[in-house]
Amino acid sequence: MGDVLIRNVPERTLKALKRMAARSGRSLQQELLLALQRLGLPGEIDPVELAEQIRRRLARSGKEFSDSTSAIRADRRR
Repeated sequence: MGDVLIRNVPERTLKALKRMAARSGRSLQQELLLALQRLGLPGEIDPVELAEQIRRRLARSGKEFSDSTSAIRADRRR
């Protein structure tokens, strides 16, 4: 796997990237790698990663969400 070094990143940009990483529960390196993968492979977002992002976002909201599996199954049986 290759390495990439980016110099002279504006401080404001770096702070914003760090905030994004923290909100996602990832390190800055993990966040940047994910962003680069998305740029390099448009339309090929990992569905498991997307689901994890959504779960983390919902967990941070402080709201509780019930499991809707049984309701969906019951609706399908109708």
